[in-house]
Amino acid sequence: MPLLDVSNLRVTLNTARGPADALRDVSFALDRGDTLGLIGESGCGKSITALALMGLLPEGAKVSGSIRLDGQELTALDEGGWCDLRGRRIGMVFQEPMTALNPLHTVGRQVAEPLRVHKGLSAAAARTEALRLLERVHLPQAARRLDAYPHQLSGGQRQRVVIAIALACGPDLLLADEPTTALDVTIQREVLDLIAELVADSRMALLLISHDLGVMARSVRRMLVMYGGTVVEDGPTDAVFARLAHPYTRALFAARPRLGLARGTRLATIPGRVPELADLPTGCAFADRCAHVVDACRRALPPPVAMGAAHHVRCVRAHELAA
Repeated sequence: MPLLDVSNLRVTLNTARGPADALRDVSFALDRGDTLGLIGESGCGKSITALALMGLLPEGAKVSGSIRLDGQELTALDEGGWCDLRGRRIGMVFQEPMTALNPLHTVGRQVAEPLRVHKGLSAAAARTEALRLLERVHLPQAARRLDAYPHQLSGGQRQRVVIAIALACGPDLLLADEPTTALDVTIQREVLDLIAELVADSRMALLLISHDLGVMARSVRRMLVMYGGTVVEDGPTDAVFARLAHPYTRALFAARPRLGLARGTRLATIPGRVPELADLPTGCAFADRCAHVVDACRRALPPPVAMGAAHHVRCVRAHELAA
C-alpha cells in the first residue's frame, strides 16, 4: 500500500463568477522514500493540490474523491483531525519563507512550536531540539540565530528555517511548494541538495512543486505535468523528458532558456494564457493554445493513454503525434 494515495480528487472553489473546479480528477500515489514532482505554469493547480493535501483549502471549498495517508481517509477529517496531522505526519515548505514565518517571534521559538504541540516537549527541551534541527539544515551559526527574527536572516537562511520547521516532528510526507523561488542560483542548488539529503536520510516521501524543468530533471524520480487543474502527463521523469508526449509538455520544454543562444534570440513562448477557473472548457483545457487541436479535443476531457511503462498522457492524438 502506498504512503499517499490520491484518487479522482476534485476541488471546487467559490469564485466571483460562481463555483469553479480548481482540480479535476487528479490521481497519483507516492511511496515512502519516493520523490514526485508537479510542474506547470502558475494557475495550473499545483499549489491547490498541496493545500488539499494539508487541509488548507479556502473556506467554502468542496472536495470529492479520495486522499489516503497510510490508508487513513483525509477528506473526512474535521479541523481537529487536520491540526493533529499537520506538522506531525505531513510537513510543508511554503513558497515564500518571509510570509510563512511569523515576524514577531524568533526563529528558535517557531522551530520549537511543533515540538511542544505534537511531542509535548518542555520549553528547554524544545529549544535544544530546535538548535539540533537548525544545525541539521546547515544554518550558519545556528546557536546565535536561535534568538534572531526572520527579517534578520537572508532569503536562503529563512528557507532553511522553514525546512527545519517542516522536519521538526519527523513527518512521513514532505510537501515543498516552489522552495527556491526568489533565491539566486547557488542558493537554489544548496536548498535542493539539502532537501534531497534530508529525504534520503529520513526515508520521507517528497512532493516537489516547481515550474522549472531543470529542477524536475535533477530532483524527482517521477513527475506530473499539470494544466487546467488536471494531470495531462505523468510518468518516470526520464520517460517524460524522453518522449514529451503531450503538446503542453513539449511547449514547456521548448520555452526553457538555453545556454549558447545567439545574442538577441527570442525565446519560444506558448501563445495565449492559462484559462481562468470559471472558463475551463469541458474538454482539454489546453485546446485553445494547442497547435494540434481537433474537434475531439473539445468534446470531453481526454482519458489517460498509456505511452509506456507507467507513462500516461491525456491527449486524443498522443500516439499520432509520437509517431
